[in-house]
Amino acid sequence: MLAKLAIAALILVVALGVFVATRPDRFRIERNAHVAAPPATVFALINDLRRFDTWNPYRSEPAPGVTQSFAGPDEGPGASFTYGGGKAGDGRMTIVESQPGARVVLKLEFFKPFEATNQAVFTLTPENGGTRVSWSMEGENTLMGKVMSLVVNMDTMLGKDFERGLANLDAAARSGAPSTTASAQPGATPAPAL
Repeated sequence: MLAKLAIAALILVVALGVFVATRPDRFRIERNAHVAAPPATVFALINDLRRFDTWNPYRSEPAPGVTQSFAGPDEGPGASFTYGGGKAGDGRMTIVESQPGARVVLKLEFFKPFEATNQAVFTLTPENGGTRVSWSMEGENTLMGKVMSLVVNMDTMLGKDFERGLANLDAAARSGAPSTTASAQPGATPAPAL
């Protein structure tokens, strides 16, 4: 009887492994929204990492034990933001491409709790006196990502965050959000780079 249970368990594990292996090797999440501000205003909020928390859907209150730092230029290619020690884990985002009023590409590096390197792209298009903003993230679907996709729909889960972030971006652009925010204050909880 024990041998039959062991064989059944082995077959189940192999079948699950085969199914997980058939999951896509890459993922892509994208959301779009109209922002009631010109592309130059929206671009300034995205292209300057120090202004990230004026619209970031993951922003939070300062927390003890959290580290963060900015490096490189204030904005555009080479600007980076590193965070660690908080609930978001450890990571870094770096602007790798910047086309004024049109596009910003970020390299997203996650170190903890899971390692991953993804890319976020913001595309800005003039639309009805404002800007159509497309926010996408894509990357390799690691083994852990494939397993998690069996129980969690990442597009639905992160898509809601992107939608909230785009609504925040619209509000920040409308209000003329200041360039200094909680993300630049010592001890602030860093935001996951999405």
